[in-house]
Amino acid sequence: MELIAAILTRDEERHIQACIESVNWADAVLVVDSFSVDRTVALAQNAGAVVIQHPWENYSVQRNVALQEARSKTFAASWLFFIDADERATPELAAEIRQVIAARTEAGWWVPRHNYIFGHRMRGAGWWPDYQLRLLRTGRASYDAKRAVHEEALLDGTSGYLEQPLIHYNYETLEQFHAKQRRYTGYDVEILQQKHIAPHMYTPYLQALRHFWWRFVTLNGWRDGLHGIRLSALMAYYEMLKYRKLRAMTSSPGPGEES
Repeated sequence: MELIAAILTRDEERHIQACIESVNWADAVLVVDSFSVDRTVALAQNAGAVVIQHPWENYSVQRNVALQEARSKTFAASWLFFIDADERATPELAAEIRQVIAARTEAGWWVPRHNYIFGHRMRGAGWWPDYQLRLLRTGRASYDAKRAVHEEALLDGTSGYLEQPLIHYNYETLEQFHAKQRRYTGYDVEILQQKHIAPHMYTPYLQALRHFWWRFVTLNGWRDGLHGIRLSALMAYYEMLKYRKLRAMTSSPGPGEES
């Protein structure tokens, strides 16, 4: 096969069918499922996908499982296109992907994303163009299994940038946003610990101010108006929370202080 699309899933019955339909132009669709307890597996199989199951470890490990399967005798695919269950590929993106894998020599391709957050298509604040390295030559890409989140493929070769975007239905509710950010914050604290970063007492608040400025000004969050202010502030809050958690885990009491 030349190209397969791969989807990592766990309890994605709401999205999986539409996602698979959006990549039915690929030679095959692979679903790497982390033992969903809803109808994800049955719906994926009914939609024509090949489903394998692998216990959840982290994003990097799951993507390596997909790459390994893509190289197996079952598929023997030259290219793999990663798409999340809450994303949709457009016909225009499909045509561009087919064009570059037929004519170009890069080992991977970055894909921009249109992120919809609370029903609003983002124009800034880091959510546009939000490039993701998703189109990979299967024999020239891998992931660092120790990187639990914000994973990025390691390429044996150069990469290029596509023009046509993925559609990402990111956060639909504030509750969903908070749940995912709490999870990401935990991952990020682990990464900072591994780097032996020890924040000062003022670090969480300074980082929050810097993060708000970065998203709202540097990354053009102002283009989204009040929506951009709210999201920049929310992300700044979680940046503060991340460093507060890290400080609580790494600081030791000084003389006369209680732990």
